[in-house]
Amino acid sequence: MAVTMADVARRAGTSVAVVSYVFNDGPRPVADRTRERVLAAAAELGYRRNRVAAALRSGSSGLVGLVLPDTVNPYFATLGRRLEQELAGAGKLTVIANSGYDADRQAAAIEGFLAAQVDGLIIVSADGAAGAVRAADTPVVYVHHRPRDSAAALIAADNETAVALAVAHLREHGHGRIDFLAGPGDDGPVATRTAAWRAAATGELLRCAYTRDAAARLIARLAAESRLPRALVVATDEQAVGVLAAAGAAGVDLPGALALVSCDGSPDAAFTVPSLTAVEQPFGELARRAVRRLLGEAIPDDPVRAHLVPRRSCGCASPPFAR
Repeated sequence: MAVTMADVARRAGTSVAVVSYVFNDGPRPVADRTRERVLAAAAELGYRRNRVAAALRSGSSGLVGLVLPDTVNPYFATLGRRLEQELAGAGKLTVIANSGYDADRQAAAIEGFLAAQVDGLIIVSADGAAGAVRAADTPVVYVHHRPRDSAAALIAADNETAVALAVAHLREHGHGRIDFLAGPGDDGPVATRTAAWRAAATGELLRCAYTRDAAARLIARLAAESRLPRALVVATDEQAVGVLAAAGAAGVDLPGALALVSCDGSPDAAFTVPSLTAVEQPFGELARRAVRRLLGEAIPDDPVRAHLVPRRSCGCASPPFAR
């Protein structure tokens, strides 16, 4: 049979009410010595708090639903990990769903979370996964991208500054013409990055899907046609990894014949060959603001700024790894 609060109370020599106060953080305070005795008794008996029962009593499940477009993509995986850490610090348990860049899957995940009575929703919505969430009683925060028909809060990076930093850095290396690799369409943050590139640089706009494979096939074709860019800003790290792989396979000198800067800055960028120069998005601050906003706290209005991390792919010296 499952261990109950009554069992813990008997072992600790206290009341069921006191055990409840310990595991539900109130509503009444518990002396430190008594709290330690209750926790020790719970550990000895293998007691686990019944989250469902607690939710029925308090009206709060303690759960937050997090929807990610792709849990394997380094950018979204890093952002998801930071969001989960922030939510854990706020006493919330994160339940994650993968939408696979599909609007129907995203909608189904959101409906499932709402049916489970989550305390809030954080939606990292990718391009194409549109449709506002109808959840009058559940706080909703979007990160990265928000559907056009939604009035929910959006926590987004400063994509214009990211691209401006990338273009300016390549110009410092002596490049006049700077091409840009975008996604298959103009929507969401990458559309903003594309517009920022158009305002800052002269070059060719290239397009492919947001995958390593699609970017690799594009670069392989351009290399075979002797049409490779001399300098390239890439919208996402996922595409940039494909560019590096295909260029390396074609014997292209990186960065001698192709200088490259990406606009995500996920941790994988430091471990490519050559290491990838990237405008690193402030994942921690994005996550912190998103969780604070979800919990109803005030957050700054200024954009969350990225910063450039120079490495080998643009022609800078790559810093040595720490020993």
